[in-house]
Amino acid sequence: MEKVEITDTIKFIGVNDRDIRLFESQYVVPNGMSYNSYIINDEKIVIMDTVDKRATDEWVKNLERELDGRKPDYLVISHLEPDHAYNIKLVADKYPNMKLIGNITTFRMLPQFFSIEELEGRQVIVKEGDEINIGKYTLQFFMAPMVHWPEVMVTYDKLDKVLFAADGFGKFGTIDTDEDWTCEARRYYFNIVGKYGAQVQALLKKASTLDIQIICPLHGPILKENLAYYIGKYDIWSSYTPEDDGVLVAYASIHGNTEEAAKKMAEILKEKGAKKVVLSNLVTDDMAEIIEDAFRYDKVILAASSYNAEVFPPMEQLLSHLRGKSYQNRKIGLIENGSWAPSAAKTMKEFIAGMKNITLCEKVITIKSTMSKENIEEMEELAEEILRK
Repeated sequence: MEKVEITDTIKFIGVNDRDIRLFESQYVVPNGMSYNSYIINDEKIVIMDTVDKRATDEWVKNLERELDGRKPDYLVISHLEPDHAYNIKLVADKYPNMKLIGNITTFRMLPQFFSIEELEGRQVIVKEGDEINIGKYTLQFFMAPMVHWPEVMVTYDKLDKVLFAADGFGKFGTIDTDEDWTCEARRYYFNIVGKYGAQVQALLKKASTLDIQIICPLHGPILKENLAYYIGKYDIWSSYTPEDDGVLVAYASIHGNTEEAAKKMAEILKEKGAKKVVLSNLVTDDMAEIIEDAFRYDKVILAASSYNAEVFPPMEQLLSHLRGKSYQNRKIGLIENGSWAPSAAKTMKEFIAGMKNITLCEKVITIKSTMSKENIEEMEELAEEILRK
């Protein structure tokens, strides 16, 4: 891996995982994943987090290379999720004089993962705004509960003005993946952190008081330029504000008839002047990417077959995800299909009823097995209604 430059004193010791197929056992990561860890070489030496068990050996080599025979004084624990915290015990046992920095919730949860000898005497408990001086550098700590675990905190280096942002501003892909940051950061944010918009807003408010020149997340690239862009995206995402004017047409079709209707709906939307139409197959397409698009655009049309007097399970899965991630502030249109007792729209409405500030189109289209001429005329009406400002 190419050397990652941060500052003369702050070094990257993380690892790229190019072999992982599913992150958190559910998210497809075609470009792998990075587990970021850092070291601050001052009068006292500070390790900023560890890495996943998949990357232990390479991380230890990176750490020992940067230590060059010295001993670390502190390990800062930003987040206890195993992809960042797996090697806490390993490094704590290796360096028994090293102190562990965390908040009260960190040390309440830590024994659930590891048994560390004499932990009570080694823990340094910090609270909101506390500072620790390590020489030239002063580290300041800010609590970020439920972004996206209760013990999460971020660290601000007051000298070089670096924010160690925990899972904030992270993305899928290795640290050196050459791709647009926004798409994979958006997919990462909404699928992993999306439920906790209010908590992210609270953290952004704290960050707005700091002069931040570099952001060091626990996944993905170090951000050094145009930071207002990245922070602006997080402000949009965490406030559940639609990012773009467009329509996601997401369909769950059993035999292909609902799929034909969804494709026709997409065609009509384009003819009616929709700025952007995204067509997604809930059976075959990446669910995490569909969730990303549902949050990205301001309008959604859901088309689904009826199934077991409810709705075809892929649509149920999408709606369950959206409800669990606090989906809100969108306009939704419904298309159902049923050969003898259409039930999909009723079930979809029940899911939507649990979401905040949703405008549900009055026009609901019911297809009986195959799309009819009357259905196409109804789609024209639905397109006009959902596109109406």
